[in-house]
Amino acid sequence: MSFVVGLTGGIGSGKSTVADLFAELGITLVDADIVARQVVEPGTPGLEAIVEHFGTRVLQADGHLDRAALRQLVFSNESERLWLNALLHPLIREEMAHQLGAAQSPYVLWVVPLLIENGLYQDCDQVLVVDASPELQRQRVLARDKTADAEAIMARQLERNERLKHATQVLDNSGDLVQLKAQVQLLHRQYLSMAQQKRL
Repeated sequence: MSFVVGLTGGIGSGKSTVADLFAELGITLVDADIVARQVVEPGTPGLEAIVEHFGTRVLQADGHLDRAALRQLVFSNESERLWLNALLHPLIREEMAHQLGAAQSPYVLWVVPLLIENGLYQDCDQVLVVDASPELQRQRVLARDKTADAEAIMARQLERNERLKHATQVLDNSGDLVQLKAQVQLLHRQYLSMAQQKRL
């Protein structure tokens, strides 16, 4: 099994930017959001089960899943939402486990927004929390999407101090990209060393 570094953080903390910097250093990423899309691509058992359950109204003209249409169907229907989660969560976990096991880099970065909430941090060798002040998080969320309800999203996520309690490392992303890169490079060297120790 690879040496696994779980990467998480609140919305607008800069997880994606941090993940990309690790990828630039040659580290394999297993990203829960990407995997969630992969398990419902055309031809997958996941998409076939969704179409069988909801009908072709959840498909776009090109055969891909129409996420907006699916969201509408499950948004106000708790039993449909639970059905969908029961289908997708095992598929996503299985695919993430496969990708983590197949990773060839010295360690692998497992990017999961709800790493702590879903208890997945227990499967990690290290837990890296990307942190920024709530004010900065709000600014970034609104800069990305003017219509986003930053407060509501942040309220649904784990409280900041609770998240930090689970961290083995905290990456402060309140500065500029130069400072961020320097922190990532330092952590990269630490993780290489830890992964080497685990292999011995």
